[in-house]
Amino acid sequence: MKYHLEYKCTEHKNVFDCPDNIIYSSPKKNTFGIIIHDGGSSFIKIKYCPWCGTKLKKKK
Repeated sequence: MKYHLEYKCTEHKNVFDCPDNIIYSSPKKNTFGIIIHDGGSSFIKIKYCPWCGTKLKKKK
């Protein structure tokens, strides 16, 4: 999960444009999600890590 949250693409400035970015994080809203690569900025909110099932912690 950490790898995907910290991934920085050198070709795409917007995380939603890069097919290699699969996890979205919004620190302001304490939201995590799986990006839907449909040409927009859609994502599915998640509360648990999709790989290990650990509950994702909100930043304070």
